[in-house]
Parts: sequence; structure tokens; C-alpha cells
Amino acid sequence: MRDPNALALAPSSGQRLSVDDYRQDFRSLRTEIRDKDSWKFERRQHFEEDSASRNAFRQGRWREALALLEERREPLLQAVRRDKENNTAFHRVRVVEEPLSPYLQWELHSLRIQAECGKPVRVIQAEKLTTLEADGRLPEVVVLGGEVLYEVVYSGTGTTLGGIRFSDATLIATWEEFIKELYGGGEDVLSYFDRRVAHLPPPGRTG
Repeated sequence: MRDPNALALAPSSGQRLSVDDYRQDFRSLRTEIRDKDSWKFERRQHFEEDSASRNAFRQGRWREALALLEERREPLLQAVRRDKENNTAFHRVRVVEEPLSPYLQWELHSLRIQAECGKPVRVIQAEKLTTLEADGRLPEVVVLGGEVLYEVVYSGTGTTLGGIRFSDATLIATWEEFIKELYGGGEDVLSYFDRRVAHLPPPGRTG
């Protein structure tokens, strides 16, 4: 089992970015990546987001929320085509705790559509992280092209506060390898969705 100390992210070792700066920095680097893959580790079970589907879900309009997710297929297919042209892929590992939170049930519908459009997404059970989380949950992390690591920072309620940008090569390589290992041992989100999500009734309103 990996040493949890090797995954520690000291904020003082990185560059703190506001929400706008984080998103701009992320988008700029993401579009430049060629011939390298990126990796995302998503741990929290609830986020606050501002999107048409998320807002419909928040207000209890479940069918509308799902219909709005379906409208994202063409942009997703375009994004996958661009990634193929650049010989890159953005892999995502989604940690799940059961029973699923209302937010996660909604997000898994979104991830299913992303996977159907060609994005690589896998699910792992939170229990696999037990020995690594004795002192608390692991952070939300994105590694772009093996060059930059972002810890995405959230409020207690799941609102994005910004990010911390790390450039230490050893830290980046350690996290990239860790997420790759989880991905390798994970379950394809389409399989997980069919087993554990498709049959669920609409969740209650949130937010």
C-alpha cells in the first residue's frame, strides 16, 4: 500500500490561485497538452455547481435535469475528438460511498453520458482508501500532462474556492502513478451505473 505521507500536499509548497485564476490556468494548459495523458481524482461526495442541469436538480426538477445533461453530448463528442487529434486523454477516477448522496446520483448520470461519448471514467469504492485516510479524506487532485498538479480547494459545503498549483516533479509523478493505479483497479462507470444507479428513484431536492 502506498505511503500516505507521499501523497501529502503542503499548501505552502504550491501557488494559491483564485477560482478565476485556477480555471484560466487549467484551461490554458489543458489546450496545450499533446501526446500526454491527464488524470483526475474526485473524492468528495457533494459539490455545489452552477449549471442548468444542476440548478434544475437542486430545485427538484429531476427529469429536466437529466434532459439537460443529454444536451451536452455533442460538445462532449467534440472534446473527445480534439483529444484524439492531440493524442491525449483525460482519465477520471470517481470515489463512491454508498448509499449514494443525491448529488453523486446526479453526477453519475453525467459521468455515464461522458463515458458514452468516449471519456475514460472509472469508479472505485471508498473502502479501498481506508488505510490512506486515517487522518482525513484525500484531496481533490488533477494532474495535467504530467506537468502540473492542482489541488482543487472547496468550502465545507462543496463550493469551489480555487486551487493550489504544484510543480514539484516528484509530487506530480507520485500522484499520477497513484491515480493510474486506482484507475487500473476501478470499475468502468457504465458497468457501475447499470448495477447501482440505473434502478434508483429520483433523489430528493438539494441546496
